[in-house]
Amino acid sequence: MMLISNQQSKMARAALDWGVKDLSLAAGVGINTVTRFESGRNVTVVTIQKLQNALEKAGVEFIPGNGSGPGVRLKK
Repeated sequence: MMLISNQQSKMARAALDWGVKDLSLAAGVGINTVTRFESGRNVTVVTIQKLQNALEKAGVEFIPGNGSGPGVRLKK
């Protein structure tokens, strides 16, 4: 399973029009944890999986880098 990057998390929140609080509630983690991850600081793999699962459940699809950078898109 590919884990998302901090940039993908920010892009996904923008696509969903979610703030940090929205993601923290959906993922069941603290607001400071989301901020810490998105600023590039260390968080656990379990935390990243929780964030990723919450964003995917909300309709985000993560695109791995394929020569260019990784991205996100909303599922149809």
